Amino acid sequence: MMPLTQRCFQCLTAVRNRRVKLLLNPAVTRCCSTVQGDVRVRFAPSPTGFLHLGGLRTALYNYIFAKKYGGSFVLRLEDTDQSRLVPGAAESIEDMLEWAGVPPDESPRRGGLMGPYLQSQRLDLYNQTAQQLLESNHAYYCFCSSQRLGLLKKEALRTGQTPRYDNRCRHLRAEQVQEKLAQGVPHVIRFRLEAGVEPFQDLIFGRNYHEVAQVEGDPVVIKADGFPTYHLANIVDDHYMRISHVLRGSEWLISTSKHLLMYRALGWQPPTFGHLPLLMNKDGSKLSKRQGDIFIQSYKRDGVLPEALLDITTHCGSGFNTNRIGRRIDELISEFNPSKITTHSALLDLDKLPEFNSNLSGCGRIHLQHRIEDEEQCHLLIKDLQAQIQQACTAEIQEEVLHEDYIRRVLHLRKGHISSLTELVSPAYSYLWVRPSVSSQQVAALTAEAQHIASLMLKLIAERGEELAVDRLSKDLKTLAKQTKATKHREVMKLLRLALSGLQQGPSVAEMMVSLGPAEISHRFQKLLLLSETS
Repeated sequence: MMPLTQRCFQCLTAVRNRRVKLLLNPAVTRCCSTVQGDVRVRFAPSPTGFLHLGGLRTALYNYIFAKKYGGSFVLRLEDTDQSRLVPGAAESIEDMLEWAGVPPDESPRRGGLMGPYLQSQRLDLYNQTAQQLLESNHAYYCFCSSQRLGLLKKEALRTGQTPRYDNRCRHLRAEQVQEKLAQGVPHVIRFRLEAGVEPFQDLIFGRNYHEVAQVEGDPVVIKADGFPTYHLANIVDDHYMRISHVLRGSEWLISTSKHLLMYRALGWQPPTFGHLPLLMNKDGSKLSKRQGDIFIQSYKRDGVLPEALLDITTHCGSGFNTNRIGRRIDELISEFNPSKITTHSALLDLDKLPEFNSNLSGCGRIHLQHRIEDEEQCHLLIKDLQAQIQQACTAEIQEEVLHEDYIRRVLHLRKGHISSLTELVSPAYSYLWVRPSVSSQQVAALTAEAQHIASLMLKLIAERGEELAVDRLSKDLKTLAKQTKATKHREVMKLLRLALSGLQQGPSVAEMMVSLGPAEISHRFQKLLLLSETS
């Protein structure tokens, strides 16, 4: 197998004449108006934690941008900070993207021509690039100990200054460097910041630049453990993976000038940058990973539909021609307009989570209905619900309720009424999966004609056979209620509901009957008949 560096250079040769061009609309110079060429964007989280709302929003905008312009969406995991990796986070991030409906085209799991997609598997590229910077005198070895760096920071804070490295090692003579290397003195590699940063045109924030050499010390690009820092690894990967547009959070805006200096030092053409406004708390503070309710896993566990989560996430932001609830991913792509992305942060009031979840439920009904009506999606829902039934119903369940046809019938009858599958395994719908327990006292409190009513129901079901329809049954039940001597229509319906579900409220009696089917209806009214005979 050929070395990674050789494979990457072959990829570069194959596509070097296919650079992406960004055409700027003179009337709106801060945003892209038209994008042409091969669009490649990436979402590059660190698996030091699980995917949360802020990360999902960044991934979503990248995904939409790629699909809007016929490009590719790449997932790259920046796992170079080995000491902070969280077990299972890398797999979970990709799981949650797939669950949310924004699957990457290339990723650690899916592979691709420009992999590997884990930075820990690309160390040869970073070391090669660092050597290139050393040879061109754009980088240097730094032998300063952690103790010395700590003293520099302490002194800066004492005098009210921003801590920064004093660039001491950039002045070492060549023979001094070689001597320390020969002695095995621990070291890092730092990039040499230079004055004269060129402004760049950000897609969202417009003309921008930061004279980083005046306010920062030379940054580390290769750490003492041989792993790269973010500043080096992300530009190396973006270059070799042919990323055309870097769409990331606005907290990285101030670092972009530094990255552009590195591109210039390496003689590489940089991608186009767009810094997305952040998703923040209502007071303007950043969403914190310590807020457990912002993790995507928690929404999935609580039964929130992925389409609803994407809808509500974009609804509180910008970048679309309209701002309406109930949009599916294809509609978000169709309505996406980069020129409408504002620089203002999207504020999310986490103190109003009940209201937020209510909104999710509102659009969730629409999205769940779409999924039920799609044959392939409905099959996936059935599999999911089967697992939830078996997990939630500790009481004995009938084998028939796990059949695909039965669950499909329930889903189609309840579409438009429920927001998530978890609702169907709540106590309000337990009658669908477990036969209810009804006492003679409950029956006697409603009517003395329970035996007669049960007989009428058994006769009705025998006449109707397998062909049950809600509208027809509604008429039949009205006729049946008139055949009682002293029981009013209201009490008849209460008795039928009790016998079918053990509950006092829920869907219409006719719908309950269609859901359960003739055999199960007959079983439950035979039970009522026996109960009435013995009481």
